[in-house]
Amino acid sequence: MAKSGSAPTSTVEDYLKCVLVQQQGGADLVSMGQIASRLDVAPGTVTAMMKTLAESGLVEYEPYSGVRLTAAGRRLGMHVLRRHRLIELFLVQVIGLDWSEVHAEAELLEHAVSDRLIERIDEMLDFPSVDPHGDPIPDRSGVLEEDSAHTLASAPTGTALEVARVADQSSDFLREMERMGLVPGAAVRVMERQEVTDALRLEVGEAATSLTLGLRAAAKIFVR
Repeated sequence: MAKSGSAPTSTVEDYLKCVLVQQQGGADLVSMGQIASRLDVAPGTVTAMMKTLAESGLVEYEPYSGVRLTAAGRRLGMHVLRRHRLIELFLVQVIGLDWSEVHAEAELLEHAVSDRLIERIDEMLDFPSVDPHGDPIPDRSGVLEEDSAHTLASAPTGTALEVARVADQSSDFLREMERMGLVPGAAVRVMERQEVTDALRLEVGEAATSLTLGLRAAAKIFVR
């Protein structure tokens, strides 16, 4: 943890961003287990860090229940999230990396680049609203646009939809979704729910290509 009055460490920023993203998913309190799984650290390490962040006024810690961000913690979390998502988009649109490669790179760069460079990237990209995976980018004031998307797993049958974002950013999953054409902006329609196999039969793209997708994967695809 950084000393009082100094800039937060990259570890602190990672924890705050993690809690922020989990809270965006609808959780009021984020458990130690959720954070540990997301950051691949031991639950005891998470608990110790949350107590430290609580002492710094960045989170509210409720033993055996979880944590939520304070207003100060949310502001800092949004600052880091904005940097991360703008860097991802820059790496795709300007550098030419594949969308399946940029998450890990942005995890490193988000702590290293200056605010001046981030604002220049924002301007260069014409002030984008979403990153390569369809996730909304907070504006410079830390405001995040409300997301009305719902999961493909819960979508009604027969309705014309558009892929809004892909929640799982692991490289293998993104490559598979790209192969299937399930990328942000793609047209998709649920044609049939196959209850026995826990799968959906879909029509994807302008060509209405027919394919089958498991419900577990469909829960990671958000549509409008």
